[in-house]
Amino acid sequence: MPEMSKTGEPRTMARGLRGVAGFFLATVCGLGFGFMAMGFLLSMLSPQVVSSRDFVAFWATGQQLAHHGNPYDADALLRIERGAGLHAVGSPMFMRNPPSALPLVYPLGFLGLQFASILWSLLLLMCLVASVHMLWLMHGSPKTQRTLLGYSFGPALLCLLNGQTSLFALLGLALFLRLHGARPFLAGVSLWLCALKPHLFLPFGVVLIAWAVVTRSYKVIAGALAAIAASCAIAFIMDPAAWAQYKRMVQTSGMERDHIPCVSYLLRHWISPQTMWLQYLPAALGCAWALGYFWSRRDSWDWTRHGGPVMLVSIVSAPYYWLYDQALALPALLHAAYLTRSRMLLALLALLTVLIEIALFCNIWWPAPIYTWTLWAAPAWLVWYLFASAKTVVKPEALNSNLIA
Repeated sequence: MPEMSKTGEPRTMARGLRGVAGFFLATVCGLGFGFMAMGFLLSMLSPQVVSSRDFVAFWATGQQLAHHGNPYDADALLRIERGAGLHAVGSPMFMRNPPSALPLVYPLGFLGLQFASILWSLLLLMCLVASVHMLWLMHGSPKTQRTLLGYSFGPALLCLLNGQTSLFALLGLALFLRLHGARPFLAGVSLWLCALKPHLFLPFGVVLIAWAVVTRSYKVIAGALAAIAASCAIAFIMDPAAWAQYKRMVQTSGMERDHIPCVSYLLRHWISPQTMWLQYLPAALGCAWALGYFWSRRDSWDWTRHGGPVMLVSIVSAPYYWLYDQALALPALLHAAYLTRSRMLLALLALLTVLIEIALFCNIWWPAPIYTWTLWAAPAWLVWYLFASAKTVVKPEALNSNLIA
């Protein structure tokens, strides 16, 4: 009898920990789904909320394109945005994506603000759901609640509520990871979505080019070039002067003076605020590290396994990023979450997501501090990934037998 109690105690404790982890995960996901529902309801029922989203900048750009205007005209954009309800802004919100992204927002110019906002939100939601589903399939369709962490990831929810384009880039990344082996040309085409936010993929892009050369995967590069060339051609048809107008906007909009809560901006601000090249130094170092990381693993390179840390370093070292851009950390975080046995690390990831969601909740009444409250986020995902990878003992084929949350 004593021996049986001794062996039973650890099993009882393990079941208890599993139950606590499951309850904690359910709570996190409940908060996330609640935010999504709240965001959609407010988008449909509250014109004031619709007009305060970053989405208004994309809608205003589409309006300019549809009426054959300059999509980067500060006065015209400010007039449209104020007409939409942005009475508090003193300067216009620009669409900062490169002109190759203009075809994405062109249809918005033919829709009213509220209807366009609803459709855009549904499209972003589909991007998030499709991305997480593909990542789940890539890991063998494991029967585990850990997948729910993807659907309730704080930066992804912020991206959804603001109507930002980072979820399109996430879909492009997930498609590339899913297709690069079987359908390399389509995988390359999907990288057009990543090119919506090129500054977030600098080390990743360096490794991608090196990998394509080493493995002779030229179809991936051909697909990416074809998609980007097609989008540039369409943008040229819509606005032949788009690139010149974009360059002028970048030079005159004062973007370099924006307070951006990211590692690169803080480095420049602390050392020499007027020295712009300092903001690009982390990206250069990140590219050098990523190339060395790839080269030492070139014979056994696996994008699902090795691409995670490269993408996380790409985010942390980017010249600038916002909290919603960190939705791109999802493939790496879910990969590590699926493979680790550490319940403590899973609970920690859920807790970090809760902190982001609390910041989102507080943002409703006090918008300004959300980004300063979450300065820790991007480095935290990288640190968490490194710890989780060190604790990885589960093989992908064994995931279905690992039912803990």
